[in-house]
Amino acid sequence: MKGLTKTYGEGRTAVHALRGVDLEIGRSEIDVLLGPSGSGKSTFLNILGGLDTASSGEAWFGQQCLTEMNDRQLTRYRRNHVGFVFQFYNLMPSLTARENVELVTEIADNPMDPDEALHLVGLGKRLDHFPAQLSGGEQQRVAIARAVAKQPDVLFCDEPTGALDSATGRAVLRVLQDVNERLGTTVLIITHAAATAAMADRVIHFADGAIREVVMNEKRLAAEEIEW
Repeated sequence: MKGLTKTYGEGRTAVHALRGVDLEIGRSEIDVLLGPSGSGKSTFLNILGGLDTASSGEAWFGQQCLTEMNDRQLTRYRRNHVGFVFQFYNLMPSLTARENVELVTEIADNPMDPDEALHLVGLGKRLDHFPAQLSGGEQQRVAIARAVAKQPDVLFCDEPTGALDSATGRAVLRVLQDVNERLGTTVLIITHAAATAAMADRVIHFADGAIREVVMNEKRLAAEEIEW
């Protein structure tokens, strides 16, 4: 990213969500984005994920310039390279865990078997359960399995533990670490839980639409060691 900006509205009422962000993210990293509400974290993630467009500046994925892509090209980018995990699980209540994952594998170019994806997140014995039959942590793991089943290069996670208690949150973070280690997926996590930073390669602090500090972790903690 080079000089990335995003402005909503015009004139005196304009909101400057991003104010010239420069950053390079390495392949297979886990990066945690910290900052108060309104600091620009989600806007930043949405632009990198192809869900939103920048007002100015450049964002690149490898040799592809995201900020020059049209809607069709951004859709192809999201389908082929990106997975999303949100605070709320967005599962189809009338579909089983396996069928929720199949929604993605049916349109992906190089998908993982849905059963394999659910085994990866520790739900091999819950394949035929509906969301209402699963705990919040299990539903979030189905959402992660759905995101990783297409084997994305990058996994964007916006408050993935926000609706979970600390013990369940650690279990979900452990799954994200496993995905990173086993598949080499780059993982970006937005969170208000500052303790999560201990599991990251880098911690990126946002404030007022800009990056205020980037901290490298010399030693990453395992997710189960995190306390918050």
